[in-house]
Amino acid sequence: MIRAGRNPQSTPRGALALATCLALLSGAAGAQDTTPSKEQILESLQNGEQVELRLPDPEEQLPLEDLRKFTEVFSRIKDAYVEEVDDRTLLENAIKGMLSNLDPHSTYLAPKEFEQLEESTSGEFGGLGIEVGMEDGFVKVIAPIDDTPAQKAGVQAGDLIIKLGDQPVKGMSLEEAVKLMRGKPGTTLTLTIMREGESAPIEIDVVRDIIKVKSIKSRLIENGYGYVRITQFQAETGSEFVRALDDLKKDNKGKLDGVVIDLRNNPGGILQAAVEAADALLDEGLIVYTEGRIQSSRLRFSAKPGDHIAGTPIVVLINGGSASASEILAGALQDHHRAVVMGTQSFGKGSVQTVIPLDETHAIKMTTARYFTPDGRSIQAKGITPDIEVKPARLTEFDGKPFFTEADLSGHLENGDSEADGEPAEDGSDADASPVDRDYQLRSALNLLKGMKILDRGSQGQSN
Repeated sequence: MIRAGRNPQSTPRGALALATCLALLSGAAGAQDTTPSKEQILESLQNGEQVELRLPDPEEQLPLEDLRKFTEVFSRIKDAYVEEVDDRTLLENAIKGMLSNLDPHSTYLAPKEFEQLEESTSGEFGGLGIEVGMEDGFVKVIAPIDDTPAQKAGVQAGDLIIKLGDQPVKGMSLEEAVKLMRGKPGTTLTLTIMREGESAPIEIDVVRDIIKVKSIKSRLIENGYGYVRITQFQAETGSEFVRALDDLKKDNKGKLDGVVIDLRNNPGGILQAAVEAADALLDEGLIVYTEGRIQSSRLRFSAKPGDHIAGTPIVVLINGGSASASEILAGALQDHHRAVVMGTQSFGKGSVQTVIPLDETHAIKMTTARYFTPDGRSIQAKGITPDIEVKPARLTEFDGKPFFTEADLSGHLENGDSEADGEPAEDGSDADASPVDRDYQLRSALNLLKGMKILDRGSQGQSN
C-alpha cells in the first residue's frame, strides 16, 4: 500500500504526471482494480485529502521494459532502415510476428488472406489443391485434395516442399508460401519435394486450376456394401453425408450389410460438419468436447437419438493425411465402438482455431482450445491410432489355380448337381476393374465387413 498526501510544493502539472503514470500502470494490468482515476486523484490532492492507491499486481501488468524496447526498435527501423517503411506495415508485421510464434495455426488475416479462408471453406478456390502446414521451416503437405492438380501430379501426404518454383521455402511464412502456390489457372508451378524413402529431392510440375472440392462421394462397391468418401468437411457436408447414406440404401434396395467411410487424406474443415456426420451414426452420447482458457471455448457436442443406418457395421479408413475434423469423427465412432478404425496413424491436429474480426477487412485466426474425444483423449500431436493397422500396399495378383483338380482326373465321379460339370465359372475379367482391386486398404476394410457379416449370421443361426 502507498499513501499519498498533499505536498505543498507539488504543482498541478506534477500531480497530473503522477496520476497519468498511475493510470497507465493500472491500465497495463488488464484486470479489474480499484485504482482511482486520474481526475479523482487530482480532485483529492487539491482538496488536501489523503489518497489510498493500490499498485497493480506485478505478475499481471504488462512488462514496461519490453514495451519500451518495442517502441525503441520501432523508432530505429523508422529512422535507419535502408528503405522507408510506413507505420501501418511495421505494426501489421509486429502483429504477424506475435501470432506466428504461438503455433503453426495462429495467424493474422489481412483482407486477401481473409477472403482465401472463406473460399477454402466454401469449396471453390484457385490453386494447386493441397492442404499444407509448416514443419521445421518448410511447407509440409497435410493432404492433397481429391481430383485436384496436385493429387493428379503425384503430390503425397507427408511431402516436404523445399522450393516453390525457383524460390526456397526456408524462411517464408505459411501465408507467403500459400500466396505463391495460388495463381492464374493454367500456369505451372514446379514443386521441389523431399519425400520419406527418397534419397534426393523430387521435382513435380503442377498446373494451377480452379479447385472445386466435392465434399462427398459414394457408391456401392459390392452388393450390400456401401462406400462413402469424405474429402473435406464443408458447410453442407453433414447433410450431404446423410443423403449419401440414403442413396446407398436406395441403390441396394434395402438395408446395407456394411459401410466403409473413407477419411484418408481428409485435412478437416468445419467442426459442425464432423459433428453432424457423427450424429447420423450414433444413437446417443458425447461426440467431442473442447477445453480452453475462456468460457466460450469450452463446448460439448452430443448425439441426438437415431442411427441413420440402424447399427450397420462400419469401417473407417484413416491415414497420416486425416486431420482435425476427420479425427473428431473417427475418434467419436471409435470411442463409442460404433466403427472399426483401420489404416495408419492420423495427423494429430487437435486444436481449435477461432477467427476474430478486428474490423471489416482484417481478422486474426487464433488457437483457443483443444479437442478431446468422448473418452477424454486429446488428439493434439498424437492423432487417432487405428484399431487395425493396415499400411498401403501395391496389389499384384497372380493365378493361384492349381495345375489340375479332381475334375481333370480320368473317370472322376460326377458332382450330382443339375449344372453341367466342368463348365468354367465366369471370372469377371471383362468387367470394369473395381476400386477394391487397386486399393489394398479398401479391400481389407471390405473383407473385414464381410467377416463381420458371416459371424453375425452364424450367431443368429445359433440363437435360433
